[in-house]
Amino acid sequence: MSTPAQPAPDDRGIGGNGRSPSDPATDAYVAHRNLLFTVAYEMLGSAADAEDVLQETWLRWNTVDLDIVQDHRAYLVRITTRQALDRLRTLRRRRESYVGPWLPEPLLTSPDVATEVELAEHVSMAMLLVLEALTPIERAVFVLREVFELDYEEISDAVGRTPAAVRQLAYRSRAHVAARRPRGVVSAADTRNALAAFQRAVATGDLQHLLDVLSPDVVFLGDGGGIARAALAPVVGAEAVAAVLSAGLGNLAARSMESAQVNGCPALILRLDGQIDTVLALRMDDGFITGLYSVRNPEKLSRLWRKTTLRR
Repeated sequence: MSTPAQPAPDDRGIGGNGRSPSDPATDAYVAHRNLLFTVAYEMLGSAADAEDVLQETWLRWNTVDLDIVQDHRAYLVRITTRQALDRLRTLRRRRESYVGPWLPEPLLTSPDVATEVELAEHVSMAMLLVLEALTPIERAVFVLREVFELDYEEISDAVGRTPAAVRQLAYRSRAHVAARRPRGVVSAADTRNALAAFQRAVATGDLQHLLDVLSPDVVFLGDGGGIARAALAPVVGAEAVAAVLSAGLGNLAARSMESAQVNGCPALILRLDGQIDTVLALRMDDGFITGLYSVRNPEKLSRLWRKTTLRR
């Protein structure tokens, strides 16, 4: 009988059981685990798949001779990137048959993520959807260069391309993202005010108040994964989106609603009979809501019982 693989350690110790790290390999892995998770999640948009990638990273890291590794962080990022690239190519094929719009798996994040503006932007629902349009190799290069600020030689080692090729990939992916990223910085006060107004409008079903906070070209995306009821196509335009929200979320007699930080951005969490029913994340541009991302697929809501630590 084969011996079961040792679970990857988390920031509490070996396998998350509270024991202290006991060797240099474990110390290095635990020290960089949150960073590695963020790399994998940025590339995959799925916390569950990111955790699988970290398990694979841990197994490979355990076979490395640390005496020949000069930079533990860079080596771990390289392993994680390669594993995430392999998994991303498989996920792309699966998502082609996904029922309705596909949205990233939402993460409950702490306020410190929102205060680190660049990280909050890069892990937002809006940005992760932009990254979906890149090829897997372009996405890896963009994440490592723009989010984690690795140099071209480090990225070259991680993705198996020459530094010159990496430069070209970085230029191409940066241009694609720049044309689609949020149009302007929104202050924390404007964000709070818009979220509060939106929450009141949804709770009361007041169509006019919804229209007051929605951009004319707002887009609503619903992800039910074929399991939970959700719009099967994007809904575009303030009046159409307000109508969908009024019809779908207006009757909150059996639901509780609370504000939260999801992927570093404002969101509402709706519970039905104590269980999370919907996560509604917002994208803000120029003081108005330009994107609404409603995740109802229960397979994507299981991680929201605790905050996720993200690191650059």
